[in-house]
This record gives sequence, C-alpha cells and structure tokens, in this order.
Amino acid sequence: THSDLREAVGRILPSVEKPWRYIGGEAGQTVKPEADARIALVFPDLYELGMSNNALRTLYHIVNLDSRWAAERCYAPWPDMGRALMDAKIPLYSLETYRPLCDFDVVGITVQTELNYTNIPYVLDLAHIPIMAADRGEADPIVVGGGPCMTNPEPIAPFFDAFVIGDGEVLVRAIMELATRRRAGEIDRSEMLRQLSGLPGMYVPS
Repeated sequence: THSDLREAVGRILPSVEKPWRYIGGEAGQTVKPEADARIALVFPDLYELGMSNNALRTLYHIVNLDSRWAAERCYAPWPDMGRALMDAKIPLYSLETYRPLCDFDVVGITVQTELNYTNIPYVLDLAHIPIMAADRGEADPIVVGGGPCMTNPEPIAPFFDAFVIGDGEVLVRAIMELATRRRAGEIDRSEMLRQLSGLPGMYVPS
C-alpha cells in the first residue's frame, strides 16, 4: 500500500543528501486520493530544477482542475537516493500520494535538454517500468514525452509510447480522456495508442 511505501521511504531518507527533495507536502500541491485516471508528471532532473518549470506547473493545474483526474509530480533522484531506492526495492513514486509511477495510467516526461536523455532510462528503471516501449504490456502505463527536445524525438523514441509534438496544454486533456476510457475497460493499450496517433500534434513511434 501507499502508506507502507511512505514508511519504507522514511527509513532510507536519513541516509541521503537533501531528503526534503523526496517528501512532497509543499504549499499548493493537489492531493486526490480518488481519481478516474492519473498522470505522473516527471521532470527527469533534480527537484530544485524541476519545481520552477512552468510547463509542468501549467499541466499540473489543467489536469487537476478536472474532478475526474489527478496529476502528481516526480523528479529524478540524485544518485544516492537512486541507489537507496534500488537497494530497498522501492519503486520511484509520486510526491503527492507516494504512488509508484508504474501504477499510473500515464507517465508524462518533459525533456528540456539533450542532457536529460540519459536520465530517461534511469527514471523508468527506478519506476519499475520496462525501459523499452516495445517491452511494455497491458499492465504498464503509457509513457509520453514532451518539451523543447520534441524538435527531434527520434534519438529517444525507443523509450516512449508517444510524443506530444504540439501544444501540451491542449493535448493533455485528450490524453487523459483516453486514459479514462482505458481505465474503464472501454479500450486497451494498443487502441489508446492508435487513437493518440490520430491526434494532430501527437507522434506514436510504434
């Protein structure tokens, strides 16, 4: 359960640098214990760099305005925390509810610079999500990329199920609508990807 995961994280925090990066609870966060569909908004770099990212803050606000949906945050842990999570077999989790990323419907990763590329497989591995999109199955979330590096997503295409090439503020609602239908059993993973590929501004490598 998420309370068990929170306790497990609490046991490793004293051993890592700057543990406040990994606990959440900031003023202004939105916590929704119940939701029809959830997206984890992942910044594949340190908390200090990601917290000020306006694109993720905007997407967080848009998704959470809808009572059906929840958006939660996650940042790439520093190597000491990454090792501690691996050693304790704790999956990378969201700051709002300590929910493992692999339990979300959608994992959205913003790719700000090419320097973030190597952090993408790092984050997916820590989250217990198959690193290669081709290895994911019905139980896995849809991993979506976005951000400035979408001018050429091909170098990182094997890691992603879909890319937002267009306007994320518009497309995130369409993604969440499809995720809601998938959660309800109306469509499966492959049908969600097929429908995403038909949206203007979406690129589905498969």
